[in-house]
Amino acid sequence: MPSTITAYRLYEVIGIAVEVRPDDGEILDADCSLATSVARRFVRDIAVGYKLSDGIDGLVQEIERRYWGSARKAIIMAFRVIYEKFVARKQGKSPEQVERKINCET
Repeated sequence: MPSTITAYRLYEVIGIAVEVRPDDGEILDADCSLATSVARRFVRDIAVGYKLSDGIDGLVQEIERRYWGSARKAIIMAFRVIYEKFVARKQGKSPEQVERKINCET
């Protein structure tokens, strides 16, 4: 998608915030910066109840199977970052260490 198209700019960066139960990684609540109510509801519905301790692949597969909006890749990437932060926390690392690693890879 050309970078001059509004949809590209709109979904170039999205934010997803989650409330996670630390012991098992269950997502208790979620919200995001997507523009449409359908997309925001989808992110919440698919995330709430998911346990990060089960890995990220199941969540990614559900997103790929059910979400057909322009922001699919951005949503998946955001959840991968959330998962990496959960794993890092379990390993005793700080979220900042994960963010530095991710920023260096992009």
